[in-house]
Amino acid sequence: MKRIITFALLVFSLDAISQDMVPAPATDSSSVAVHKDPRLSLLVNKQAQVNELTSRDARKMGKGFRLLIIRTNNRDEAIAAKTKVYTYFPELKAYLWHQSPYYNVKAGNFRDRKEAEAYQKKMNVYFPKGVFVMNDVVEIKLDKQPWEESE
Repeated sequence: MKRIITFALLVFSLDAISQDMVPAPATDSSSVAVHKDPRLSLLVNKQAQVNELTSRDARKMGKGFRLLIIRTNNRDEAIAAKTKVYTYFPELKAYLWHQSPYYNVKAGNFRDRKEAEAYQKKMNVYFPKGVFVMNDVVEIKLDKQPWEESE
């Protein structure tokens, strides 16, 4: 008996919910007219093209080298090392990865090992525990800006 009553209540509640979900018919008084300058559409389309080209180029990756600056359990130590890289070597991009339980700080996007080794010698002054050259997948930069190609 309890099951029949529970089932009946469930059916009635679902029916009531489905009737509440029926949209109200649209009336002419609720419509909105939008007047916009056609130049806005041109600007939006141009920005969409720039965004597409820049994000596509940002995804270009290739084989290369990075410098492993520090591998530690201490997050504050890793952040300090990343800050030190940005302070003394602003031209390099620093990466902080957390692979439990370690924090890894890597720097640079080097295509050839000799360039990475040159920076390694410079960084050993600031990081006495050692800086190591590692094979990695790096970001590839293009010579031209992507939005200059389409013009």
